[in-house]
Amino acid sequence: MLFAIIIGGLIGYAFGKFPGLLIGAAIGAFLLNRAKSRLFGKLQNIQSGFIESVFAVMGALCKADGVVSQDEIQVAEAMFVRFRLNEAQRATAKAAFSRGKSDDFDLDAELAHFLSISGRQPAFLQMFLQVQFSAVAADGVVHPAEREMLVRIARGLGLPESQIDQLEAMLRGAHGGQAGSQRSSAQQNDDAYKVLGVSPSISDAELKKVYRKLMSENHPDKLAGRGLPESMREMAEDRTQEITNAYDVIKESRARNA
Repeated sequence: MLFAIIIGGLIGYAFGKFPGLLIGAAIGAFLLNRAKSRLFGKLQNIQSGFIESVFAVMGALCKADGVVSQDEIQVAEAMFVRFRLNEAQRATAKAAFSRGKSDDFDLDAELAHFLSISGRQPAFLQMFLQVQFSAVAADGVVHPAEREMLVRIARGLGLPESQIDQLEAMLRGAHGGQAGSQRSSAQQNDDAYKVLGVSPSISDAELKKVYRKLMSENHPDKLAGRGLPESMREMAEDRTQEITNAYDVIKESRARNA
């Protein structure tokens, strides 16, 4: 803010000496505050739109097999807690979920709307898909009808179907602490490549470059600055942790086989 005031003041001084300096500084401060207000309003729109679209699509996804079960409703309510939604946000989320499970819900239009408000930021789109995947995979299983709709959602967001494979690999990795001994090193290694979205033939240098790019794109602070609701920070942190775990698995595997 000080920089804008100084620049405005210097421009004003060039045209009107001391009185111009005061006027220019005041104009600089006014324009800066106005820009901040617009940015804040834009971030608020993204955050509210994110929550509404997330739960609307979740409602449609939970109805993918023809009926929304009580378990699926409980999963959605668990998301309210996980995302630490306040009362107003919960009311919005519940209304959106009900809208999504209605017979006349237009999934494609909702995805197009989210694309518009998100600015098509890749990390936002991936986070959106991850929330949907987490909802249906809460029981550790993704049923065929649910997977088919997840693929449709991914395509509607302009994401490749491989994103679903990536999320499934992340799910297996997250459960690795309980079932890691039951999965071979080869299986864990294969999942690690899927999490990073790369081929096993990738060079060490390119692997590091991809890893750093993913960590930068998915950094919770960066996503928050772009409008990701603070309540979803935990999920963003989980995602970066899975990316790091996958990178470590590959590095350790390559070191053993060197």
